[in-house]
Amino acid sequence: MFKINQHQKAFKEESEKIQVPLGKRPDWLKVKLPTGENYSSLKHLIKNQKLNTVCEEARCPNIAECWNNKSATFMILGDTCTRSCGFCNIKVGMPKELDLDEPRRVMESIKSLNLRHAVITSVNRDELEDGGSSIFAELIRLTRLEVPDCTIEILIPDFRGYVPAFEKIMLNPPDILNHNLETVPRLYHVVRPQAKYDRSLKLIRWFKDKYLRTKSGIMVGIGEKTGEVLKIMHDLVEHGCDILTIGQYLQPTKNHLPVDRFVTPDEFAMYRDEGLKMGFKIVESSPLVRSSYHADKHARALF
Repeated sequence: MFKINQHQKAFKEESEKIQVPLGKRPDWLKVKLPTGENYSSLKHLIKNQKLNTVCEEARCPNIAECWNNKSATFMILGDTCTRSCGFCNIKVGMPKELDLDEPRRVMESIKSLNLRHAVITSVNRDELEDGGSSIFAELIRLTRLEVPDCTIEILIPDFRGYVPAFEKIMLNPPDILNHNLETVPRLYHVVRPQAKYDRSLKLIRWFKDKYLRTKSGIMVGIGEKTGEVLKIMHDLVEHGCDILTIGQYLQPTKNHLPVDRFVTPDEFAMYRDEGLKMGFKIVESSPLVRSSYHADKHARALF
C-alpha cells in the first residue's frame, strides 16, 4: 500500500543541506507572461472538456510558446498523484474514482485542434493494479480511429515495473514511448523516492525491444554533478533510448527541493553535443526545455 507524503521530512532535511543563495534568475530563464489568441482558445477548450494538462499543473515555462502553436501535453488519470516527488508541483493525495470517459474527451480535443502530434502523460495511480495503463491504451485506440494522421507520444509512469501494464500499452502502441529518469541515482531518495533508477531503465529497454521509438528526460541544477549526468546519458543509450531532453530544474514552491545552481547555456550545449556523439538520435538540451518541448518537431524528424 502506498503512503502519501511519507518523505516530506527527507525533503526538508535535503533542502536545508543543499540550499544556496542564488539571487535573481539569469536572463536565459526569463519568459513572457502567456498571452495570444491560440493560447486563450486552447485554455477555453481544455476548461470546457474538463481536462488537465501538465503544462498548467507543472507550471511549464514554455506554455505560451506551445499553446500558441496549438501544442499541449494532456494529463490523464485525474489531477492527483499517489507519489510525493520532491520536484513536482502536481497535487499529491488519494485520487478520485477512475474517469472512464476521459479518453473520449481527450480524443475529441485532439480532433478539434487538428493536432499532427499529440502528447499524453499522467499522474501516478499506484492504487490501481495496472497503474492506469488501460486508459492510455483506450485513448490511443480512439485517437487512431478518429485522427489517423496524428502521431502519438505518451509519457508514462513506471507502473511499478508491472509487465502486464506494459503489455496493455502494446495492445495499442504509441509512436513514441517516453519515460523520464529525472535525475541521477544518488538523488532518487529525495527527488523520486518511490521510484527506482534500474526499474526505469528496464522499462525503456522493454519497450525498445518491442521496436518503439523511446525517449527520456532529465533535469539539472538540483544537486547532481556533471559526471553523473554523462553517466545517465550513457545508461540511457545502452538501454535503447532514442530521444533525450535536458532542462533546468526550477523550484515550483518553497515546499519543494531548492535549486542547487543555474546551469549555463554552454553546459547545456555540451550535453547536447556529447549526447549526439553517444548515439542519441535527438538531444533537446537548453535551460527551458521540458519533456514535451518541440515534441512535434521530433516526431516529424523521426517519421
